[in-house]
Amino acid sequence: MELRINGQNYFHQGLPTITALIEALSLPDRAVLVELNGVALRRDEWPAQALKPGDSLEIIRIVAGG
Repeated sequence: MELRINGQNYFHQGLPTITALIEALSLPDRAVLVELNGVALRRDEWPAQALKPGDSLEIIRIVAGG
């Protein structure tokens, strides 16, 4: 399946949900914001949000610092 993540094409197999994608990308879920097809998702929506071919995601990692 092909997705678009942060403007780049991304191919995957077997990643049915946002939660599975975040885990596959080795991102810390507590420090990530996800927008799917222009809609910001709450973290509690990730496990039920199925990914479909052609979905467009923006994934933003929050980093503390000064």
